[in-house]
Amino acid sequence: MELLHKCFVKFYSPMPAIVALGILSAYYFGLTGTYWAVTGEFTRWGGHILQFLGVDTQSLGYFKIIGLSGTPLDRIDGVMIIGMFFGAFIATSFANNIKLRMPQSNIRIIQALLGGIIAGFGARIGMGCNLASFFTGIPQFSLHAWFFTIATIIGVYFGTKVVLLPIFRSNVTLQKVDSKKNLTKSSATLNIFFGILACVFIVGFILYLIFYTQIPEGKKISILAIATIFGVAFGFIISRAQICFTSAFRDLFITGRGYMARAVIVGMIVSTIGVFSYIMLGIPPKIMWAAPSAIIGGLLFGFGIVIAGGCECGWMYRAVEGQMHYVIVGIGNIIGSTLVALTWDFYAPTLATNFPKINLLESFGNYGGLLANYVLLLLFLAFVLFLENKYRKNQKFQNAYQG
Repeated sequence: MELLHKCFVKFYSPMPAIVALGILSAYYFGLTGTYWAVTGEFTRWGGHILQFLGVDTQSLGYFKIIGLSGTPLDRIDGVMIIGMFFGAFIATSFANNIKLRMPQSNIRIIQALLGGIIAGFGARIGMGCNLASFFTGIPQFSLHAWFFTIATIIGVYFGTKVVLLPIFRSNVTLQKVDSKKNLTKSSATLNIFFGILACVFIVGFILYLIFYTQIPEGKKISILAIATIFGVAFGFIISRAQICFTSAFRDLFITGRGYMARAVIVGMIVSTIGVFSYIMLGIPPKIMWAAPSAIIGGLLFGFGIVIAGGCECGWMYRAVEGQMHYVIVGIGNIIGSTLVALTWDFYAPTLATNFPKINLLESFGNYGGLLANYVLLLLFLAFVLFLENKYRKNQKFQNAYQG
């Protein structure tokens, strides 16, 4: 029982969890030929809504780039994301952490929707989010991911300045109590949760069997089945470890805590060598335009996720927990990413497509590019440590001054 508690109920430490995600994302790339990403598929979901509304999506250049054929059940990203929700639901159900929680104020609803839209727009104009243009984009040796990441950190910084304004602070009324309240566990509630979980397992297994039979021509295994399994693993881990890229870098500027940020960088360091190995075996990396769109997208994305209070990974597992704030964030993400698809043709040549796709492995040679990526990652880690140290020194100075 103790082992089950550690595996399925107790929260995981972020460092080993993110390292595991880095390893899994490298294998995911090697087995599926694509990277772990979510906002591209969210944009396709928006595309399907546009089709339902009568919009001619075939004329939109953005969907010519990312594709819009089939349904989420026919696409690698689609079944992977379904798997992520499934994995997060499993983790949340085992921990008995599903509870409907509504936003506490109207300003929180506005934050969730507006921040989600800004983040979704920024993610897709930058051709990725905290995954495709950061956590899994940097190990792909795409220079655009570094542009996006640096801009995201700047966007996060300005976002923290805004959310600390009085208008965004929640007014919580404290109540005095005369005695402590004993917390009791409802066995009936637990049985309901585990009953739902069992049903989900059955449905998931049936879906897996369906995917497993869909073996593409010339392949020995079903890529969709693999993507589903990895999606479940991704969702389960981010839920159990409460991984949120927003808090990872927002906390650096607000509280000086950099543990999550350091874990993310270590995860990319581990992932890089795995991705590099698969590239050397002939699997082409995903390289995007090193263009102003990556910088603009990063600024908007970083600002948006702080306003919304969650990134793409963060809102997914929190929404599964029943936090309606993050359901609104997710809706905002889909709206924002869909707006990019609708407007892309007006500014794409100026901001993106007329610029080169720069692969560090091609620019510096295979091992030179690998070294360059690691040097940049170590500089990134040094920057995080610098911010942590600077915050601690400021705290000591303030404490000494007040004393």
